[in-house]
Amino acid sequence: MTVNLERRRLVVGGALGLGALMLPIGRSLAAEVLSAKGFTHNVASGEPGPDSMLLWTRYVPSAGVDEVRLDVELALDPDFTRVVSGGSVRAAAHRDWTAKVTVDGLQPRTIYWYRFIAPDGAKSPVGRTRTLPVGDVDRFGLGVFSCSNMPLGWFNAYAHAAARDDLDLWLHVGDYLYEYGLTAYKEKDRVSDRDVMPAHDHEMISLADYRLCHACYRADPDLQKLHQMAPMVALWDDHDSTNDSWEGGAQNHQPKTEGDWSIRRAASMQAYREWLPVSEEPWKSYRIGSLATLYRTESRLLARTRPIYAELAEAHQASNPDAALRALRDGVWRDPTATMLGSTQESWLAQEFKRNASASTWQLLGMATIIGRTLMPEATQGMLRSDAGEGVVGKFKKDIRGSKLGVPMWMDRWDGYPAARSRLLKSAQQADADLVMLSGDSHNAWAYSLVEDGQPAGIEFAGHAVTSPGIEGSMGVDPKEVARAFVTTNPELVWADTSQRGYMMIDVTPQRVIGEWLFLRTIKSRCTAVAGTHRMSAERGRRKFSA
Repeated sequence: MTVNLERRRLVVGGALGLGALMLPIGRSLAAEVLSAKGFTHNVASGEPGPDSMLLWTRYVPSAGVDEVRLDVELALDPDFTRVVSGGSVRAAAHRDWTAKVTVDGLQPRTIYWYRFIAPDGAKSPVGRTRTLPVGDVDRFGLGVFSCSNMPLGWFNAYAHAAARDDLDLWLHVGDYLYEYGLTAYKEKDRVSDRDVMPAHDHEMISLADYRLCHACYRADPDLQKLHQMAPMVALWDDHDSTNDSWEGGAQNHQPKTEGDWSIRRAASMQAYREWLPVSEEPWKSYRIGSLATLYRTESRLLARTRPIYAELAEAHQASNPDAALRALRDGVWRDPTATMLGSTQESWLAQEFKRNASASTWQLLGMATIIGRTLMPEATQGMLRSDAGEGVVGKFKKDIRGSKLGVPMWMDRWDGYPAARSRLLKSAQQADADLVMLSGDSHNAWAYSLVEDGQPAGIEFAGHAVTSPGIEGSMGVDPKEVARAFVTTNPELVWADTSQRGYMMIDVTPQRVIGEWLFLRTIKSRCTAVAGTHRMSAERGRRKFSA
């Protein structure tokens, strides 16, 4: 049996091995327990190189064995009449029956078709992948995704991208899934047939929880198709563990009721590495011939220092909030020891910029959170919905008060780590790098011309969510008014959209990078119709968006 979400409501149950998946058929509330066996979740590829590729699948054998050997074949055609490479790998219970194998000796910029073969001769679905190019490259296409919350909508962005033939690689910059239990969502916001477990009333905490949640998401047909059609480079953000996570804890982790943070963090990392086509390396660079170098970073769980939300809250509650906010702005906020990446990764990235800037035209930096400076516009207070609750109104008032004094409201992204931000951008400037930041997290769409020490430092394409809602949920005016207010308030911000879902397409050529935000018409039903697009570009050497 292959797990399939089409026309079904998925309610996964069972223990660590995911041996049983309960799929209530149609509209029935009764659950029929089905044993998921064989190749349960299609195939995937990732960690591309010019001569290698990591291949992934999941295979559950019949009961009574702890592991099985799978063979893999790579061919130059989907019918496998020209098999050119292969290998073997074990699928085992202790890895949740997931299997990953890296195949070497491949040819650059070549499309390969691959499949896994079980001991009984059963074959997995056929996947398509493509190695990276070497030498001169005229064009390379990237699809960029973030923030895919399954209970809130259909993954139409994945479906639309998977049907294209002009994209070479997927980049997922985080929040591939969400940790919340179903009761965390308002009933009116949830979409039928998208119920995700591990449980109705609690978020994922244990290794079993994280595995179950991954199994639900990876059962989605559109996500399966995306992975099946091209390789993916993926990095995690906070919801892949839990909200606003950092090295030593998280906003959404309560040790008294949820246990030791280090155990939960390790569980989230293990399940992520089991279920996605990623290596065990925490960060990595991928050379795209002479055209570009793509970087996969880790900015969440391994070295990020604690964000200063507690200090910010104390400043707002002080008897003289303005004075307290100024003290925070001039003190703890500027702490040079605060870091998103950690000193080891910072040093690695600076050295990579120096090494690659002269060998590849563009430096494409995949990052979970936005690096562009963003302050809350004062005008937004008058844009709130008439039925906005007291908590929402109070939050906006605090954000506006801080922003007037130069204190950002989103301390969980690079705005909360200004010294680390400066170090990263200066390292790109010192390497004479054409820096292109590719980020997500905010759920809305933004374009920034980044500045450091008064000089252009690069550009940022910040992507909107696949399904997660953005700031538009709090607003009662035309989203274009909200976007204009943000652009007017923030000098680095040159464009924004604060209301739509979808994904980004990044088109890289030797002379320019073009980014296109694609907005899907809906996420409330399966539909790949596009409501609109927006395109922006930057010329080589200018390090800011073209007018």
